[in-house]
Amino acid sequence: MSHELGRLEDLPADYVAALRALNLVPLWPSLRAVLPPDKPVPATRATHWAYEALRPLLLKAGELTPIEKAERRVLVLANPGHGLEKMQASAAIYLGMQLLLPGEWAPSHRHTPNAVRMIVEGEGAYTTVDGEKLPMSRGDLILTPTGLWHEHGHDGRQPVVWLDVLDLPLVHYLEASYHLPGVRQPVHPGAAERRYARGGLLPTPYFQRAAKAYPMLRYPWAEARAALLALAGELGADEPVQITYANPETGAHAQNILGFYALMLRPGQTLTLPARSPACVFHLIEGGVTVQAGPDTFTLAEADTCCAPGYTPVTLGNRAGHGPAFVFLADETPLHCKLGVYEERR
Repeated sequence: MSHELGRLEDLPADYVAALRALNLVPLWPSLRAVLPPDKPVPATRATHWAYEALRPLLLKAGELTPIEKAERRVLVLANPGHGLEKMQASAAIYLGMQLLLPGEWAPSHRHTPNAVRMIVEGEGAYTTVDGEKLPMSRGDLILTPTGLWHEHGHDGRQPVVWLDVLDLPLVHYLEASYHLPGVRQPVHPGAAERRYARGGLLPTPYFQRAAKAYPMLRYPWAEARAALLALAGELGADEPVQITYANPETGAHAQNILGFYALMLRPGQTLTLPARSPACVFHLIEGGVTVQAGPDTFTLAEADTCCAPGYTPVTLGNRAGHGPAFVFLADETPLHCKLGVYEERR
């Protein structure tokens, strides 16, 4: 018995026309496209965005478009596999490089997609989230979760750039994406990163810890880097050194759709990750790293970004023999786990 499925062109034209008149579509001609054998065929392509190449274009955008005309001055890191017009890095991840110039203020707004900011360069800028003013320093991770008011300001003297990571493609696909403009927020004291600075030690009384879904909004790079170095001293030489940005009260991922991590590669270390179902983004904070994603190999300098599609083995290599390299990762693991589709293939 043949297992080849029938094609649409095998059907009589009048039959196809009758189906379409009633908004009906035969499944069997397209069944293998939506249910391919063995594993998915991702539209996401392994792609590299070199910061050295995009930075001049980002600064030029600052000359061409004032913040009042842009609201958010961003160059989107678009994946050609999805089409540049869709402005997505993977099925669920949006990436953008955002520029804020001295004295500028990006107005307050809120939106349904979750966002994080990984600070790339510059000092003196800040993000105010839900009334908490969060200073921006290189390597810091700042959360702007779904529905929270946020705005950006700059009191320094040099351009500040950060990498935006949002779950916008998913929320847009669900037809749940929108934003609301707001007024400048009054600032109240906030020191969540100090309150939750020690692992396993939480403030009491407990009833005060349930007021916010996202109790910690800023994860300073100085703390994350120190944690990676300490962890490296405790693990074997071949073990991966990685931390997860987590909700300090629940231990769950810092946000509920995308996962965020920091990885350290020892001098000269090569690390092979298993082929996993979620797509993954790699952004180099310090050092020099080679990323091999399936047949594609990228050489990352500091502030470079690349992505790897799901079901693709990835090998990371520290090009330096004398110092560690530090990589920020974002992936779709929380989403895949919630949907029950997460898997690894070794």
